[in-house]
Amino acid sequence: MTAQSTHHSALAAQHCKPHPAGTPPLPADKISLLLQQLEGWTLHDKIISKTVVFTNFHQAMSFVNAVAWVSNLEDHHPDLGISYNKCVVEYSTHSAGGLTENDFICAAKVDALLSV
Repeated sequence: MTAQSTHHSALAAQHCKPHPAGTPPLPADKISLLLQQLEGWTLHDKIISKTVVFTNFHQAMSFVNAVAWVSNLEDHHPDLGISYNKCVVEYSTHSAGGLTENDFICAAKVDALLSV
């Protein structure tokens, strides 16, 4: 197990916490550290995102349904863009106006879905 997958597992094992309006977003240094623990996620304009490509529509929709299930369990929902064989997953905490640990926890959970 690599250091990145160990961190990834640690993030995926956590659960989201409520962030009421006015919660401050994470500082840039913390965002950088957490982003290093994820594979294939990029940061742009207060959002982390990942594009996942599948073989066909069925796989893409199965992935979207699994992400929806995890999102409902964590009560933290991404923006999803879906096409025939591709899904773009974007996380940001709207109530904080930026990124919180919840975004990175859910990103790690999405990655865990892909490793099954």
